[in-house]
Amino acid sequence: MDKLQRGLAKLKEIDGEAGEAVIQALQDISPDMARLTIEFGFGDIYSRPGLDLKSREIATVAALTALGYAIPQLKVHIKAALNVGCTQDEIKEIIIQMTVYAGFPAALNAMFAAKEVFQSL
Repeated sequence: MDKLQRGLAKLKEIDGEAGEAVIQALQDISPDMARLTIEFGFGDIYSRPGLDLKSREIATVAALTALGYAIPQLKVHIKAALNVGCTQDEIKEIIIQMTVYAGFPAALNAMFAAKEVFQSL
């Protein structure tokens, strides 16, 4: 299986339709960016054997929370975290933990993003 196929399979496993929607949204502006996201992000990184998918999503939610400005991506990964076994309480704790490292503004933004995701379920 090549990186593209491996990446598409991993994306579907993690994000289901939400991930596919992001990739589709890129197709008209930059098919190359869509392909690179799949091949590198999901075909190379998410497919590595060192961490399970739940651990990878915990790290991703924490990182996106700490960035403070990647709210659309954070929402996708909160859904992905739920999809791979995180609970809503675990996601809230991840965000609270980030107040120590990213500050209250970033954590508050993330918590409001989580609230939107949880309400959409």
